[in-house]
Parts: sequence; structure tokens; C-alpha cells
Amino acid sequence: MAKRLPQHLETVRRLALALPGVEEGTSYGTPGFRVRGRFLARLWEDGETLVVKCGDDERDFRMQVDPETFFTTDHYRGYPTVLVRLAKVRLNDLRAVLEEAWRRNAPKRLVAEYDQAQRGRTGVPRGKEGATPG
Repeated sequence: MAKRLPQHLETVRRLALALPGVEEGTSYGTPGFRVRGRFLARLWEDGETLVVKCGDDERDFRMQVDPETFFTTDHYRGYPTVLVRLAKVRLNDLRAVLEEAWRRNAPKRLVAEYDQAQRGRTGVPRGKEGATPG
């Protein structure tokens, strides 16, 4: 099993802002990220947890595979979000959940352009190499 390293806001910022169209701002008084105006993720009020709008399937998959890192609360039940303990999350998992959130919330054209650019560099769309949730 890969060693888990604490992921802080700077890491979240670097990963989120590397995705096309993502901008940083605030959400409920905490640092947050949006893609073309649509909510993507934000730091929870505790400063140690990230709220990510990744979709129901991704949320359920992450919580099943790694419940110590990915969880929800009663407040978020029924919403397509997952809470991420930044002190526990693996870098690759953080990158993957942020990219999935971006894919679900970014305009389709932006996602298509991104995938085309990724195929041009690697031959495989980013985020699809070896990903087999479910």
C-alpha cells in the first residue's frame, strides 16, 4: 500500500488550478474552486477537510474503498459531494477526485478540448489509465 502523505491547501490549489477553467475564490468564507462559475471544491470550516462535488457514483465508490479518508455527514446526504480528510488522502486519489469533479462540472467542450490535448501527449485521456471503479 502506498504511503499516505498529508495534503494541504497548497496541494489542493496546485491540482485544482492545473485543470482548465478553474478559478480560486471563496465559498462560505473558505478557499474554494470553481470551473467556469460552477462549484468544484472548497475547504471545509475545520481547515482539514475538503468538500468536493464529484457526483454520487464517485462519492459512493470513494467512501466504499477508503472510508477513513472519504466520508459524508448528515448535512451533505443527498448531495453529490464527498468530504476528504486532507491529512489522510493519497496524492493520486486527491488528483483523481478533483479531476472527476472537474469533468462533471466543466462545460463539455472544455472537457473535450482537455481530453484531445491529453491524447496528443500520451495517447490515453488523463484520468482513464487503469481507472476501474466498481
